[in-house]
Amino acid sequence: MLTFISYWRAAAIVLNDLGSSAFYAGGIAEQAVGKSAPWFILGVMLFAFAVRSVYVESCSMFTRGGVYRVVKEALGGAFAKFSVSALMFDYILTGPISGVSAGQYIAGLINESFAAADAHGWIPRAMHMMFQGTPRIDVNHAAAAFAVLVTLYYWWQNLKGIEESSDKALRVMQITTVMVVILLTWAIYTVLHTGAHLPPLPIPENLKFSPEALGFLKNTDIAKTFGLFGILIAFGHSVLAMSGEESLAQVNREIASPKLRNLKRAALIIAIFSFVFTGLGTMLAVMIIPDEVRVSVYRDNLISGMAMYMIGPHVLKVVFRVFVVVVGFLILSGAINTSIIGSNGVLNRVSEDGVLTDWFRRPHKRFGTSYRIVNLIVGLQLFTIVASGGDVILLGDAYAFGVIWSFTLNSVAMLVLRFKYKGERGWRVPPNIKIGKVEIPIGLVSVFLVLFSVAVVNLFTKENATKWGLGFSLVFFAIFTISEKINKRKFAHVEQAMQEHFHLLHQETIEREAVQVRPGNVLVTVRDYNTLNHLRWTLETTNTSEADIVVMEARLTGYGSADRDLAMEQIFSDYEQTLFTKAVSIAEGYGKTISLLVVPARDVWSAIVQTANALESSAVVSGISSKMTGEEQAFRLGQAWEAMPEPKRQFVFMVVRADSTVESYRIGPHTPTMKTEDVHLVHKIWLDIKNLQGTEDIHHSDIVTLALTRLSRDYNVDKDDVLKNLKKGVRGAPPATTSFIREPDADGSSQKRTEAPRREQPMPPVTGPK
Repeated sequence: MLTFISYWRAAAIVLNDLGSSAFYAGGIAEQAVGKSAPWFILGVMLFAFAVRSVYVESCSMFTRGGVYRVVKEALGGAFAKFSVSALMFDYILTGPISGVSAGQYIAGLINESFAAADAHGWIPRAMHMMFQGTPRIDVNHAAAAFAVLVTLYYWWQNLKGIEESSDKALRVMQITTVMVVILLTWAIYTVLHTGAHLPPLPIPENLKFSPEALGFLKNTDIAKTFGLFGILIAFGHSVLAMSGEESLAQVNREIASPKLRNLKRAALIIAIFSFVFTGLGTMLAVMIIPDEVRVSVYRDNLISGMAMYMIGPHVLKVVFRVFVVVVGFLILSGAINTSIIGSNGVLNRVSEDGVLTDWFRRPHKRFGTSYRIVNLIVGLQLFTIVASGGDVILLGDAYAFGVIWSFTLNSVAMLVLRFKYKGERGWRVPPNIKIGKVEIPIGLVSVFLVLFSVAVVNLFTKENATKWGLGFSLVFFAIFTISEKINKRKFAHVEQAMQEHFHLLHQETIEREAVQVRPGNVLVTVRDYNTLNHLRWTLETTNTSEADIVVMEARLTGYGSADRDLAMEQIFSDYEQTLFTKAVSIAEGYGKTISLLVVPARDVWSAIVQTANALESSAVVSGISSKMTGEEQAFRLGQAWEAMPEPKRQFVFMVVRADSTVESYRIGPHTPTMKTEDVHLVHKIWLDIKNLQGTEDIHHSDIVTLALTRLSRDYNVDKDDVLKNLKKGVRGAPPATTSFIREPDADGSSQKRTEAPRREQPMPPVTGPK
């Protein structure tokens, strides 16, 4: 039940996360390893091609990839829980580092604006006395405060159920692309005119490690004694530039067909854009910004520094810097939202797999979202922001732990699966050499060895990351392990009892015959077992000897949701058991039977429409929503209906209020309700025409057709005038809504209609009792 997206939109979603690192990775790397840092950022962005290819291969094996599924398939549950713990550390730190970085850009702009205003004498004497000089805010504290506010804003949006919009992501990347083109063009022009030199080559003698960059090895000479070790240290301090790769595996399931080809296209777009923006941008920043201010002043906002040291009028540079800050705010604050959505999806994924108890996924009473998981994620992010004091270097140091270890575990898992999993693969990481019947994956082995080497080196050189990363991962690992044991004990007791009450049926597609319902059935959507008044109304008004009733719950899923080989607790969660038990109890009270469905879905409206179409339902019944009016719900269903491929069927959508009054809407083309005066007008025109010679074959329908044709022509010529006249013509109250009455066929019979064979529609797994 997905709305599929193009590879451009998929690339935009990933780049909203991956592209954000361009705003802070260069400064963090140079602080750690010296002026040669841009070479290592470039190297990381080139190496990201290889890491991304590992994710492409994993996605070509499974409909829904992601670190958790791949590692569990290859190495088992224990490694999978540790890998997802490291991934959660990555996701949770993405929000704070992005928010703080955005705050650094804004705070830096405010301070420079104060300085410019003071130089022109625009600052009042009272402010001078208050600040004991030029007004200035504490950049770190201001950045932390900004990050807290933006995080709270996205917490509220996710609590309500914000949608990850590919349209918004694409618009942000379009604006970012404009900024990148201007930035690089202007920077190259500046370099050519100033004769700036390339940074020192990335060789051991040019590396200048800060004490913090050596971590536990700061009192040794190992980095200088072993040159390759020093290179690995520098590479490890730059690896956070390729954070966000996991988003590619998570968004893969929504990419339109042909999926693998479009996935590879998206990966190529991501690779080129990130290499140019992050890699070349960092290189040009070091060449343009003077050494004396680059680290001391612009370490946390290198792109702003580039804007101020370009060749050109000062006013133009200030305007461009404001543009940079606006773009930085858009992409960095968007990364906060992505981190909440991504980590929420990952935790929902492991919860569905029985690793977290249903307590974590208990839906919000009003919004229906997994608010406890959202609260946990945002609480940890807020704690991280406050604990860091707005220090981007400290956050970046810790951030790299989750990045490198999630990559490493994913690569070793894919290496194991090369030999363990013999099924179809759409693509393999090159190069591969075949000796006899054995294929040696040279590419995969090389990627794994580099990642593993960097991960081990980081353990000894990133002191804060090692302490906090290991501590965080172990805590989450313990939570996962304890919750999984609780779940196993719980479901060991209830599985047999539940199977006695419900016959579980798991299918890849929705088929009316499998659900065992007749055409013309009534589909009832349910979500909250406390609000089932519309189910009672349906049972009261429907004769089940003539029309079957199907009760459907759309299980909203995020990135990394359930995959395959589902356990009982995945197919039918504790909450769904309670919901359907209540539904069955109500039906038994009316002495009627119902069929039950659980449909995984990212978009509930598409899920309802596709299910109604597959089951050949004549009506869909819903309860009143706390968030949308009946008309708004019908509009969303209409949009989903229009987006469906043929063949598709019309149906009636009914919203049952608390007092059992009903709003009815027809979804799809249907005969409109005509006012009595309109019918009389058509008849009057027909009578007048019939008085003329040669009009014997003209009917009422011909008059309506002509009127509509002329309206269509006028609408295309002058839409505003037509709309103005239509609004003037709207008069009187709309027709009163009536309860649903099953209409007979045109010949008066109620026999099953024969139609052309239906084309199979791609569907995700459909699970539930019948």
